[in-house]
Amino acid sequence: VQLVESGGGLVQAGGSLRVSCATSGRSFSSSSAVGWFRQAPGKERAFVAARSRNGARTRYGDPVKGRFTISMDAARNTVYLQMNNVKPDDTAIYFCAAAQRSLIWSDLDNPVSYDFWGQGTQVTVSS
Repeated sequence: VQLVESGGGLVQAGGSLRVSCATSGRSFSSSSAVGWFRQAPGKERAFVAARSRNGARTRYGDPVKGRFTISMDAARNTVYLQMNNVKPDDTAIYFCAAAQRSLIWSDLDNPVSYDFWGQGTQVTVSS
């Protein structure tokens, strides 16, 4: 299973950016959940957003609530993270991840819950 992120880049504070995660070899529909995490220089990997397979449950990290949205296009086998009103603190490498086993709500923000990871895409927000 390969996850490939794309869409990162440089954006000004207050602007918007959408990053994508495409999968090959396995459909996101067969994953119990998909998530986005980020890692800034010198910091640990942090939870950004997650979505259950059918979209019935979504969860967001406190720093991005109300600004970021996770979505999935099953036909394109792609997961998106729409980032609005970005801030310099959003600068990080963004990783997508997919889980095989069924996850409960409290599992969604834990990196160890996920089985497959992409290589990451850099997002830089200028002030």
